[in-house]
Amino acid sequence: MSEKIFDERVKLKRAYESPAVDDGTRVLVDRLWPRGAKKTEASIDYWMKELAPSTELRQWFGHDPARWEEFRRRYAAEIHEHRDELDRLRDLIRQGAVTLVYSAHDEAHNDAVALREILLRRR
Repeated sequence: MSEKIFDERVKLKRAYESPAVDDGTRVLVDRLWPRGAKKTEASIDYWMKELAPSTELRQWFGHDPARWEEFRRRYAAEIHEHRDELDRLRDLIRQGAVTLVYSAHDEAHNDAVALREILLRRR
């Protein structure tokens, strides 16, 4: 599969946005269920808690953009502990579009953005 096709298949969306047909497989990548989101309306196909940052890392980061680079480095190191789940996610992407669903308000500095970078960098 070409790099461009793989890149186009991995999408990001906040849990509070309405699901769409072109989302493909919707994967929640947060450790905690999004506050106030109803499971029946979220249309989550998989909840991959194991791929979420550890509680300690998430609390340390606190969505502080000044800590973004270090967060990405630490998170990438944590991901290596869950290679089976990461491979499972890659398999889903090979089958079609996958939307990484997250709840953070900051759309540029969150675990789904970092996970997408990891997926695209280490195919």
